[in-house]
Amino acid sequence: MSDPDPERLVGELAYVTTRIRGPNQPGEVQVVQGGRTESFIAYGDEPIERGQQVLIVARRPGRALDVIFFAG
Repeated sequence: MSDPDPERLVGELAYVTTRIRGPNQPGEVQVVQGGRTESFIAYGDEPIERGQQVLIVARRPGRALDVIFFAG
C-alpha cells in the first residue's frame, strides 16, 4: 500500500481504532483518502478513546501522526 501524500493528511479527520494513552503512548487511527482506508500510529497530548474523531495536526517520520480530539 502506498503512503498517502503527507501534505494532504494535515487538517484531515481520522478515527481512533486503538486508544491513544498520552504523549509517549501512541495509539492507532484510520484515515480515509481517495476511497481507501489507511492506518497510522497516532500521538496525542492527552488520552483519546477508541471510536473518537481526531484532527491530524502534524506528520511524523514514517507512518506516524500527531492528532488532537475533534468534537466537531
